[in-house]
Amino acid sequence: MKVRAASATVLVLLALMVAGCGKKESPPTDAATEQKEALERAKKGAFGTQVKALEDAKGLGADLDRKARESVEKAEQDTK
Repeated sequence: MKVRAASATVLVLLALMVAGCGKKESPPTDAATEQKEALERAKKGAFGTQVKALEDAKGLGADLDRKARESVEKAEQDTK
């Protein structure tokens, strides 16, 4: 009876040690860094062309906004 209890205890301890060794703590990641890395992976993946086109479209939108603001400011200066 004591042999069975001892062997069961040893098995439980071994199982706990094995389970504890398998855990890896993930390093803390910055959300902005992860987002940049994911974008780079997406550019190289199957949908790389679409991702690049989306980035270009966002850049065009920002450019159009800037030009519109400049145009409005110029029009306001001309009216003064």
